[in-house]
Amino acid sequence: MLFNSYTFILAFLPATLLLFFVIARANHGAARLFLLLASFAFYAWWSFEYGLLIVATIVVNYAFGLTIQQLSEAGHRHARLLLAVAIGSNLLLLGYFKYRNFFIDNVNTLTGMDWPLSPLVLPLAISFHTFQQIAYLVDSYRRKVEQPTLTDYALFVLFFPQLIAGPIVHHYQILPQFKGARFFTFNSDSFAAGLSFFVMGLAKKVLLADPLASVADPIFDGAADDAPALSQAWVGVLAYTLGLYFDFSGYSDMAVGLACMFGLRLPYNFNSPYKAASIIDFWRRWHITLSLWLRDYLYVPLGGNRHGKVRRYANLMATMLLGGLWHGAAWNFVFWGLLHGLYLAINHGWLALQANLERGRTIVLPPPMAWLLTFAAVAFAWVFFRSTTAQHAFAMVEGMIGLHGLHDSALAAVLGPGKAMLLAAALAIVLLMPNTQQLVDGSDDRAWLRWRPTMAWAGAITGLLLASLTQMSAVREFIYFQF
Repeated sequence: MLFNSYTFILAFLPATLLLFFVIARANHGAARLFLLLASFAFYAWWSFEYGLLIVATIVVNYAFGLTIQQLSEAGHRHARLLLAVAIGSNLLLLGYFKYRNFFIDNVNTLTGMDWPLSPLVLPLAISFHTFQQIAYLVDSYRRKVEQPTLTDYALFVLFFPQLIAGPIVHHYQILPQFKGARFFTFNSDSFAAGLSFFVMGLAKKVLLADPLASVADPIFDGAADDAPALSQAWVGVLAYTLGLYFDFSGYSDMAVGLACMFGLRLPYNFNSPYKAASIIDFWRRWHITLSLWLRDYLYVPLGGNRHGKVRRYANLMATMLLGGLWHGAAWNFVFWGLLHGLYLAINHGWLALQANLERGRTIVLPPPMAWLLTFAAVAFAWVFFRSTTAQHAFAMVEGMIGLHGLHDSALAAVLGPGKAMLLAAALAIVLLMPNTQQLVDGSDDRAWLRWRPTMAWAGAITGLLLASLTQMSAVREFIYFQF
């Protein structure tokens, strides 16, 4: 079931909210159980068999977590071994579904063998809930978990707003909220804020991301057969760069809004990433919950910056490589991760050079130049993230540097005046406007832009909702559903 579908918006969501709060007035435990069953139905709508699989992982990981923490608190030497077994089991399951055919294909290529590649459907959200549960296991070993009941743990993993594409939520961020009175009591202000988050996210998806995809997709998909000219290539890259942001941040806004309707707060996943003036700053703003997960559960355990500069740069490269591989079982994602690892190493090296220069001799890039360099580097890396083959990627890169001419009349068939205006408007929004949480939480300095539960804002949100509903006849999945 998709957030941007009539079934979800007009049936599942209102029915779930209404029944939850009605049941909560009588019994909190029954309300939690109902929401758990509704969340399972939301996931199983796509595949009942894989719904049973995620339930099995929840039961097994819950048992692992309890036992690991008990052994760790007792100082038992087997706690670390059991943690390794638990993490290994999760990674093996993820590897079987996500990386099996990738591994077999590469073995066949290297050895000339002909192992069969059987079709395999990737379980929805397996990367997200696997990382979520691994974090719970590690924190259990670190004795940082107030162990929940099985029902609460299952709800923590299955809670439908964040289940499919994040944000990646930690146990300490959501489990205590399941016990608070705010969770079980309908609050009109919280509901209004949540609905506004949801509608703004929906509008990002159907009014911006999907039309931008109709510009980017033909250019990228046709690049190998008909290499694009410079103007065509850059329009495609810009459309994909902006469309990906509106698609994924739109989903994250909808998730935050849905949780807010239930009186819960989820962590924000984006903070105007394309306003960043360095790659380090970009990764503090883009897919924030994944960045923090990679830092806390991979980069720091690898040694972080504690063992000298060379080791630090190696850890950065390894972390980003694995972060790229997390996104998909293909070499284009590996290369994208390595590119960002290289970017981060260069950024940290530049800062180290600056720190070693004498006062007054530091070289500071003007802010517009720093922003442009960062934006161009990020957009260039998205070419490899989006391209399905190396041939596609290098055809796009050749086009971006003008090897196939400066302009092609084919661009007009893809872009057109309306799409050109949309592209310009999308760029203006990401660079000049406050992001969704700044609007709704009121953290933007421009008071006239702040969301308030007023008739004017109600009218604006209603207009956005109606405009979005009219564009939902052809539902497009969110890009991050494939991860």
